[in-house]
Amino acid sequence: MDGFDFDVGIIGGGPGGSTMASYLAKAGVKCAVFEGEVFERPHVGESLVPATTPVFLDIGVMDKLERAGFPRKFGAAWTSAEAGPVDKMGFQGLDHDFRAAEILFNERDQDGVDRDYTFHVDRGKFDRILLEHASELGATVYQGVRVRGVDFSEPDARTLHVKIGQKDVPVRVRMVVDASGRQCFLGKKLKLKEVDPVFDQFAVHTWFDNYDRSTVTTNPDKVDYIFIHFLPVTNTWVWQIPITETVTSIGVVTQKKHFKQANKNREEFFWECIGTRPELYDALQAADRVRPFTAEADYSYGMKQICGDGYVMIGDAARFVDPIFSSGVSVAVNSARIASEDILAALEADDFSKAQFANYEGKLRRGVRNWYEFISLYYRLNILFTAFVQDPRYRLDVLQLLQGDVYDVEEPAALCKMREIVKEVENNPDHLWHGYLGDLSMPSAAPTF
Repeated sequence: MDGFDFDVGIIGGGPGGSTMASYLAKAGVKCAVFEGEVFERPHVGESLVPATTPVFLDIGVMDKLERAGFPRKFGAAWTSAEAGPVDKMGFQGLDHDFRAAEILFNERDQDGVDRDYTFHVDRGKFDRILLEHASELGATVYQGVRVRGVDFSEPDARTLHVKIGQKDVPVRVRMVVDASGRQCFLGKKLKLKEVDPVFDQFAVHTWFDNYDRSTVTTNPDKVDYIFIHFLPVTNTWVWQIPITETVTSIGVVTQKKHFKQANKNREEFFWECIGTRPELYDALQAADRVRPFTAEADYSYGMKQICGDGYVMIGDAARFVDPIFSSGVSVAVNSARIASEDILAALEADDFSKAQFANYEGKLRRGVRNWYEFISLYYRLNILFTAFVQDPRYRLDVLQLLQGDVYDVEEPAALCKMREIVKEVENNPDHLWHGYLGDLSMPSAAPTF
C-alpha cells in the first residue's frame, strides 16, 4: 500500500458499489466507497429477481434482508384489457385469451437460489442495509462526499479528486470502480456513453397507500406478485409493486416522444394513461398518494467500453436497459460479483491493464445482450407475450430469463422461439396476429455496446 490510500476506490454506494465493496472487503482488500448522498434516500427500482439471491448469500447480507421484513416476491403476472386474436397459433395453455398470465419462480430450479421467492424493496432502506453491511465487513464508506474527477495520468496509480466540505482531497488508489448508476461518471468523463438506438423510455411513478391490489386478480394468493399491466397505448405499460402491506409503487412507462406529444405535466399524463384501464384508474383514485409524482428519463444507453486500464464500470454505470423485467439491481449486484473476481486477480498480479478484466467484460455483455433482446422481443410481441408464459413448451425457458439467469448462456432457448414468431407475424400483414404487434422497431441484432 506504499503511496496508496486504498487498493480500490468505488464511486457510488448503491447496490453495485456496496456489493463490490462487500466482496472486496471479505477478501481483505482495502477499499473505499464514495457516495454523494446520505442514505436513506428515495430511489426507484423496487423489485428484485432471483438472480440476486446467490449474491446476497455470498456476501452474507441475506439474513439482514429477511429481518427487514420486505414483501416476498414469489412470481410475476401480466394483465391486459384486450382478449387478443382468436387464433392461438398452436400455443398451448391459452384456455381463455391473452388478458392474463402469471408465473412462479419456483417452477424452475436455479443454481445458488435456496428459496422460492425474492423481495420487493423500499430502495431507500434496502440500499442502506447493503451499504452498512459493506462497512461492517471492513470497507471504508464515505457518505455525502462526491468524486469530482479521476486522474489516469500515472501509469500505476489513479487519483480520485474527492470533495469533502469545501476541500478537494486527492485519494490515490490502484484502480477505480465506477458504480455511479445512471450518473455514468466515467462514461461521461471519458466520452464513452452512447444513446440506445431503439429504447427512449420515460417513466412517471409514485406510491399509493391503501390501493386495492385485488383489483387485478381474484386470487388473493397473487396480490403480492409484481404486476405488469399492458395499456392500450403504444409501447406503454404500468408496473405495480408492493412496498409494504399497504403501500404500492405504481409507475407508467412509455416512450419519451409520447410524453412530449401529450403536452401535459407528470400528474396529468399519469392519470391520462391510467385512465385507459378504468378498473386501475378507479382503484387508484380511491387510494391515498403518499409520494409526489417523479419522472425518470434517458433510460437506455450503453458504453463503447466498460473497462480499461485501471477501471471497470458496473451496474447502471455500464449499461441500462428498459426496466420492464426488474433487471436493474440484478445487473448491478451480479456485475459486481463477476468484476470482483477479475479485480482480485488483478491485485494479485499487480496488473490493472484492460486485458485483466476480459472475463468480466465478456460475461456482462453476454448477460445484458440477452436481457436486451428479451425486452426487444417482448415489446414487439406486446400482449402476445402471454402466449409464451402460458405454454408449457416454452414456459421454463421464459422463466430462466425472468429469473435473471442470463450470464452463463450464450443464447437462451426462449429467444429463438420468440424471434421466430415475431418474424412470421411481422412478415405477413394479413396474419391474424399482425395488428397486435407493438410498433417498437427491433434491431437486427442487439447493440454491441
